[in-house]
Amino acid sequence: MDILIKNARIVNEGETFESDLLIKNRRIHKLSTTISAKNYKIIDLNGNYLMPGVIDDQVHFREPGLTHKANIFSESRAAVAGGITSFMEMPNTIPPVLSQELLQQKFDIAKYNSLANYSFFMGVSNTNINEVLKTDFGKVPGLKIFMGSSTGNMLVDDFTVLNNIFSNVEGLIAVHCEDENTIKENIIKYKTKFGENVPIEYHPNIRSEEACYKSSALAVSLAKKYSTRLHVLHISTERELDLFSNDIDLKQKKITSEACIHHLTFTDKDYKKRGAFIKWNPAVKSEKDNDAIWKALLDNRIDVIATDHAPHTAKEKQQSYFNCPSGAPMVQHALTVMLQHHLNNKISVEKIVEKMCHAPAICFNIEKRGFIREGYYADLVAIERKSWEVKKDNLMYMCGWSPLENKKFDFNISHTFVNGNLVYEHGIINDSILGIELSYL
Repeated sequence: MDILIKNARIVNEGETFESDLLIKNRRIHKLSTTISAKNYKIIDLNGNYLMPGVIDDQVHFREPGLTHKANIFSESRAAVAGGITSFMEMPNTIPPVLSQELLQQKFDIAKYNSLANYSFFMGVSNTNINEVLKTDFGKVPGLKIFMGSSTGNMLVDDFTVLNNIFSNVEGLIAVHCEDENTIKENIIKYKTKFGENVPIEYHPNIRSEEACYKSSALAVSLAKKYSTRLHVLHISTERELDLFSNDIDLKQKKITSEACIHHLTFTDKDYKKRGAFIKWNPAVKSEKDNDAIWKALLDNRIDVIATDHAPHTAKEKQQSYFNCPSGAPMVQHALTVMLQHHLNNKISVEKIVEKMCHAPAICFNIEKRGFIREGYYADLVAIERKSWEVKKDNLMYMCGWSPLENKKFDFNISHTFVNGNLVYEHGIINDSILGIELSYL
């Protein structure tokens, strides 16, 4: 059905302006201050914001093999409820995605289960170089290398392998950067002091600034040596920011970086209240690091905002430090969190759209998404000014909890369109309409 969106306050490409928008055949057909109704389905936004759908370049939806935590259907439902219309999912499932066959199996699952548009990173290990070199970069966003161990045990710590990958791969390489030897030394230190029950507030001392910087510096040096397209995920420290530049246009950058919602929102002061429910790898660190990440985001040393959505069950998160997995759910609330930061004068609405919609499309060369332009896919999210509170009864994550519980927000997602289809409206999800596979230029 063709849809006419009336009286929208569109945020796009650095501007906010009043316009109608007509959707035909899954695409944005027309933008104009006045479009006549004819026989279209009418949605009147009454001056509320309309933005491109958010593109999330880092999620962990846990399927296959970890579906007691989440699956592609459950988490894509939560994503569209949060205004995320496209996601790129990571390979640390069970089994890990280390072959082209296993990669295709994930695409096959999503084809019949994802409400958002989807794509999947190809995983890298110390031993699968032959499979890696078969990767079709018109089909996937890139390779994912864990240069520090995290959930899923896909550590790549062989320098010969890293050198081989960076020197031979023509597509994008996305990296999780934490130096494993530094982390192991820190673990020994804190186990000696506390035994198995290390207090959670020492997590950023174990997954330390030095561990992050040493690994990120190595990745950047390899990328510069071989002119590799590198994307460094979830920057968490001030020190790492010196590795990135803002002196060239994003379209020309070979080395890009990402900030995650949690590193923009929490600091180490929050461990006292929220405990292991804000345990991530890399760790949430100091207020000084938080301030520096914000500064780099606004001056364009950091290019993209993502969620690193990574759910675990509440029972798993309540285990002792070394048994408690890192990660938390975030896709349902990422955009509303950033809009709250806007109300707190941390960032403009136009900059939010740049970092969550435009920049991922540019960084990953996604075809005809991430912008409100005629001829582009109608991936759109409408936002209303409405106060609400995160509670267990309004969560859509399978895991049933959020590190944001009892937080109050002043913006709410009212509508989400995926490929021109209205998949979410005022709390109701149409789960009969599925997203499609992302294409890369």
